[in-house]
Amino acid sequence: MGRFEGATVLITGAAGGLGRGAAKGFAAEGARLVLSDIDEKALADLAGSLQTETAILAGDIAEERLSEDLVKLAAEKFGRLDISINNAGIVQSFVRLPQVASDEARRVLEIDLLGVFYAMKHQIPQMERQFKSNGKGGVIVNIASVAGLVGAPKLSIYAAAKHGVVGLTKSAAAEYATKGIRINAVCPAHTRTAMVDGFVRMSGAPEAEALTELTRGVPMKRVAEVDEVVSAILFAADPSNSFMTGHTLAVDGGVGAI
Repeated sequence: MGRFEGATVLITGAAGGLGRGAAKGFAAEGARLVLSDIDEKALADLAGSLQTETAILAGDIAEERLSEDLVKLAAEKFGRLDISINNAGIVQSFVRLPQVASDEARRVLEIDLLGVFYAMKHQIPQMERQFKSNGKGGVIVNIASVAGLVGAPKLSIYAAAKHGVVGLTKSAAAEYATKGIRINAVCPAHTRTAMVDGFVRMSGAPEAEALTELTRGVPMKRVAEVDEVVSAILFAADPSNSFMTGHTLAVDGGVGAI
């Protein structure tokens, strides 16, 4: 029997690298999935590839209604919501702060910060009702970033949004520590996803050279692999990990050590 046998797990940004990896990881451990992404076709393709019960709803996480509807979908389809992985996010252009377009900054904050706020705003009441009903609340794992723990030159707005996610995580964890809800954040450094691929393309440099520049401040001198971050997400959500809340779990190749 898997660690998450019979649990209902909601994943946003499910069609991207980390979201897809998380969906596969939870499915392999017996979870039922509620999946969301802005890319409807990629979302449907993912759901069709998984050997578990799934429900999908495409949409923009910057629209609050999507978060409300996802929680309703979980409750209607599976009867409860056990775990939420708030993963949907975008990155900004790799430029100094004055060069960030204001419209781009607004969009990053709407998706990366307000998207997590909307998600938690609707997930927490559902989990609290469950706890009052049968003593089983839920777990929320917010995907932040090492840029939410330290400064990130040329990623200022992205860093501001991810610092905000860390703040939301810690604040809500303290508010609901006695209400049966654990809330933690996973904070990866650059990971081999479409975001990193985009950086390599924008740099115009050969891949090896671009990745060397990207990981200059990483003691391990490489990017993370998706499976390495997914392992941390599963750890944070694991029901046996019942005394960890309000924690920021860095998966950063040693960045936090220097």
